[in-house]
Amino acid sequence: MIFVVLFIAACFLAYSNGANDNFKGVATLFGSGTTNYKKAIVWATITTFAGSIAAIFLAETLVKNFSGKGLVPNDLIQNPIFAISIALGAALTVLLATKIGMPISTTHGLVGALFGAGVMAIGTDFNFEKLGKVFLIPLILSPLMAAILSFLAYIVLRKSRKLLGVTKESCLCVTQKITSTQLSDASLTMNSNTNTIEITTCKNNCVPTYQGKLFGITSQKVLDTLHFISAGVVSFARGLNDTPKIVGLLVIINAIDIKWGMIAVAVTMALGGLLNAKKVGVTMSKKITPMNHGQGFTANMITGLLVTTASVHGMPVSTTHVSVGSIFGIGTATKKADVKMISKILLSWLLTLPIAALLSGLIFKLLETVL
Repeated sequence: MIFVVLFIAACFLAYSNGANDNFKGVATLFGSGTTNYKKAIVWATITTFAGSIAAIFLAETLVKNFSGKGLVPNDLIQNPIFAISIALGAALTVLLATKIGMPISTTHGLVGALFGAGVMAIGTDFNFEKLGKVFLIPLILSPLMAAILSFLAYIVLRKSRKLLGVTKESCLCVTQKITSTQLSDASLTMNSNTNTIEITTCKNNCVPTYQGKLFGITSQKVLDTLHFISAGVVSFARGLNDTPKIVGLLVIINAIDIKWGMIAVAVTMALGGLLNAKKVGVTMSKKITPMNHGQGFTANMITGLLVTTASVHGMPVSTTHVSVGSIFGIGTATKKADVKMISKILLSWLLTLPIAALLSGLIFKLLETVL
């Protein structure tokens, strides 16, 4: 029975993960107006699921890291109560953030939950050194690297576009303004209407496009295709990086094959994204910075490269941190980043670890007492 509860807890974490994380890979597609929300989330679901399946063959190191090996004694890892506490602590933290529309890191939540349950179980015997080197350093450095790289990449790509003769076409809004004035004296009152035409830059419902051709194909079509591919790469990398972190909690279940655990996590993660991702999706797409097609492509390209590289080398970086860092780097380059929104997101990141640690520690103590 306890193993069934652990399996359900892991699936709950996968669902929460999908709800908060699945849309992040395609946020720039929606934010730049390249496609609508429905098509974006479907593309995210397909490519994330593919990444989850690929994790069966490519991400064994992450499975071992997130099972708790090296952080706590092996006999504690074999205790299903420990794994249940981690799964529930992280899942509740991520779900809470999802409900308020904050894009937090499931990786960060898992690290906090590992810490909370581990310290509650063994106190100072917890391996704090490995926690810092293997988990915390990549989590802290990855968004900074993403922001710097996307900032530099955008500047380079923008200059390259101009050298290739590809121009950007925006929109102008023409509006008619009628000004009414009233003239009156003691014996006569007259109304006079003046028509004026105003031409301004459109702020709403205007998606800048690129003019020119590359290799005989319109530059806009080339860019949109690359943008979709880059979004797919990010979502694939997220599935590749996040699925083994959750499956790592199931390694103590000898009755179920890890491959089937991966598939179960992949399915529930996909459902979470399809059913409950919109609030976080809007925050990522619309509230950090306005983007055009080229800017969205640049952010996704940097995110995909960093997360894929981290997955292959077994480094538990957060897709959330990398993606937000990349988008913020673009906003910094264009000077349009919403600093207040970034401050709110950073605060939610700061609170993720202690909240997850507190919840998992309390759950561990409760289950240990009851069971």
